[in-house]
Amino acid sequence: MNWWSQIPYKISPYFIQINGFGIRYYSLMYIFAFATFYFLIKYRLKTETFALNITLLDDFIIWAAIGVLLGGRLGYVLFYDFQYYIQHPLNIFLPFDLYNGFTFTGISGMSYHGGLLGVVAAVYFFCKKKGVPIWDFSDLLCPAVPLGYTFGRLGNFFNSELYGKATTLPWGMYFPTDPTHTLRHPSQLYEAFFEGIVLFIILWMIRREKTFKHLMFSLYLIGYALIRFVIEFVRKPDAHLNYVWYNFTMGQVLCFIMGLIGFFLILKIKTAKN
Repeated sequence: MNWWSQIPYKISPYFIQINGFGIRYYSLMYIFAFATFYFLIKYRLKTETFALNITLLDDFIIWAAIGVLLGGRLGYVLFYDFQYYIQHPLNIFLPFDLYNGFTFTGISGMSYHGGLLGVVAAVYFFCKKKGVPIWDFSDLLCPAVPLGYTFGRLGNFFNSELYGKATTLPWGMYFPTDPTHTLRHPSQLYEAFFEGIVLFIILWMIRREKTFKHLMFSLYLIGYALIRFVIEFVRKPDAHLNYVWYNFTMGQVLCFIMGLIGFFLILKIKTAKN
């Protein structure tokens, strides 16, 4: 065994832990994600020309946080474990299990696609309330989103969750939460790099191009959907769901829908311009 394959065993999922209660790195990753997103948007407002008041950002970040957390949690319940939570509704938001005594469980299970829907709803209602042009606002926000999202996948890695399928490749890893102790693809790192860093670089580089005006949201949807769809082939499906349609996972089905929406939005916006 090389040192690389053992890295997950050397990482504690907890930043601090006292008497069974603790703060996980996963939770801190959300803070880093929002901070990264906030400062990138602030930088754009200061260095680029947007007919938007910088004070709007301070208001919107609260809306975005609520959208991500509420949408992400409800999305997980709806898309990934509906049968369980319909029978245990208190466990949707309570960090305690009240159905088998009283035990602290924390809140586990967040859906990217649910979080996306939550943010989309937040953007829509925020723009409607503040009188902000929604496509201009989307152009401002979208290039910054992937880099913030990178931290979420790193949080999954620190938790040793959402790991990949078995592999013989030299960069495979062993994860302490894997009962089979099998060498696996570190799919969380693949996603952090490609869905996060690579997609960020692409969108950031084209953010000022007039050709893509009002299309950043669509391009983000398509870019993320394509990358995630491919990576899902080496990611281990959720045990309680496995494959939901032929050999496709729930993540791939949702990404396919996401990509279609992005494509049709481009057609709609381009048609409206002409």
